[in-house]
Amino acid sequence: MSYIQTEIDGVWIIEPNVFPDSRGYFFEAYRKEVFDSNIGVVNFIQDNESQSSFGVLRGLHYQKGEYSQAKLVRVIKGKVLDVAVDLRRSSPTFGKHVSVELNEDNKRQLFIPRGFAHGFLVLSEEAIFSYKIDNAYMPQAEMSIRYNDPSLGIDWPVSGSQLIISEKDRQAVLFTEAWHFE
Repeated sequence: MSYIQTEIDGVWIIEPNVFPDSRGYFFEAYRKEVFDSNIGVVNFIQDNESQSSFGVLRGLHYQKGEYSQAKLVRVIKGKVLDVAVDLRRSSPTFGKHVSVELNEDNKRQLFIPRGFAHGFLVLSEEAIFSYKIDNAYMPQAEMSIRYNDPSLGIDWPVSGSQLIISEKDRQAVLFTEAWHFE
């Protein structure tokens, strides 16, 4: 596996070694000791999966305070644009974001540490999105930042009537109104 540090400290792209043959392929998606030696110790406690169709935009979500979550995300089927926004006031990249295409062919993963908002946009007919988290979901700590906040400057390649967004995400606050980490 290759571990590639993005322009935002703590956010990593992980590219697996894929071994194809006439039967299909094999790759190691996660091995704790290798992950820990490259990124640091993260105690993942739960695996989640979602299915979405073209144009679905989920995010930008996070949990505040002690309920913050680190995530290791990947796409099993389809293609998404995955986005992480730095919400750490003490970070030199506060308010900046990383965008990475994750798809079933490149098999890339993105590690997003605690202190970030996260979202993704489905670019294929269907996408199956998988992620590990290191903290339980707490509804009272859930927060959202508006996906199209101009101050973030995220270039979503699908727009207008093609977007499918939950009412909760449409009503999310702007970055300047959001709860931030110290």
